[in-house]
Amino acid sequence: MFVNYCELSPIITLTERSGELNRVNLLSDPTKRRWLGWGALGSVFLLVNIHRLSTAVLSEQLTIDFSISATQLGTLHASFFVVYALVQIPSGVLADRYGPRYLGSIGAVVLSLGAIGFTASNGYLTATISRAFIGLGSGVIFISVLRFCANWYRVDEFATMTGLTAGIAGTGAIIATTPLAVVVERLGWRPTVFSLALIGFAAALAVFLIARQSPTTAGLDPIENVPEQPSVTFSQTGRFLKTLARDLDQWLLSITFFAGQGTVLTVIGLWGVPYLISVYGLNVTTASYYTLFGSIGILIGGPAVGWLSDRIEQRLRPMIVGYGVFLLVLLIIPIVGTPPLFIIALIYFAIGCCIGVTLLALSVIKERYPAEASGVATGVVNGAGFFGATVLPMTMGAAVDSYRTGDIVAGTVVYTELGYRIAFGLTAAVVFLAFCSTVWLYLRERDPSTSQVAG
Repeated sequence: MFVNYCELSPIITLTERSGELNRVNLLSDPTKRRWLGWGALGSVFLLVNIHRLSTAVLSEQLTIDFSISATQLGTLHASFFVVYALVQIPSGVLADRYGPRYLGSIGAVVLSLGAIGFTASNGYLTATISRAFIGLGSGVIFISVLRFCANWYRVDEFATMTGLTAGIAGTGAIIATTPLAVVVERLGWRPTVFSLALIGFAAALAVFLIARQSPTTAGLDPIENVPEQPSVTFSQTGRFLKTLARDLDQWLLSITFFAGQGTVLTVIGLWGVPYLISVYGLNVTTASYYTLFGSIGILIGGPAVGWLSDRIEQRLRPMIVGYGVFLLVLLIIPIVGTPPLFIIALIYFAIGCCIGVTLLALSVIKERYPAEASGVATGVVNGAGFFGATVLPMTMGAAVDSYRTGDIVAGTVVYTELGYRIAFGLTAAVVFLAFCSTVWLYLRERDPSTSQVAG
């Protein structure tokens, strides 16, 4: 059949031009360009969540390879979070001053180098240091994403974008459960983590090429109702830090984030799997199916709670309800000990959903402070959450170690149900403290004689 290419050439040319226009429009329209920047930063944040929640799936192999106890496993897991927490305030300062492009791309490179070091570790000490290095690079990413959202999205879109970013965390958490377990079972944990490092280098390049501080710095028109963020000096940052240190509301928000974020990352990211292995006799892959429910909860709960909060224009009331539910869910294991496995799946799912409630603390602190202080303010509260993720894994590990049987099966120590009941009881206690702090915040908001927190 004869085809007249001369007749088709105008159509081909028109199609090519249309594609070029779409590409130009995608880069030149700030309301579309911002999604590219957010997506590039989000790809790094996805890797952050795979790394920080991978210990649950890797726990058995790490315990055998490095010959470590439950407390040492908790410390290895927490080494990521202690560095992550320590860099939150510096990250906020750097995000305010230099923007997400440089901070995000450098962070992606550092965490990938840490991952390569982790795969090369031949002992507990080097593994712990390498995982801390992963935490160093990872620690700047979430603040970079939040700063990007503050510069490219309206105030009434911020909680939604924070929730969507939590959805990325949920996706990473899902990958860090059963999918990761299957890959590790087939390839081994070292080649798997090394592959994540290579992906991290590619993501760093994407952030550097696409993300910018604001529409103006990208050479684009400003977005309506998104004010241009002023440059922040170090002296101004010092004054903001002094104000934050004296702000009772900041301390209450930090307590809620310490307990909420710390508990989610500890249960879903570490002890959820060993608990099922020790108490129910499941293997790693089967146990990961249940933490998968928790990861799905993170994926759903973050965006859903953020969207609802923006929709009803409330922050503290959803937090009170959410932390109340969080507390009730966490009390089931300490009280019952070995609930049916379908109840465990529901418990893990609910714990994951509560990530959305905890993230509202970041929206509250952002709305309380001026735009130029949003990075350092969110950095302070976010850092508290990851101190929680540092303290709670080691605390739960110590509780579990206190009730070990002394028996060794397949190279691993056998732990008792009572130890895990006490360990989960500790998380319920700190979430109760968070619930009380949230109620106090709400009462302060209603009292005109106190400083106002957006609610």
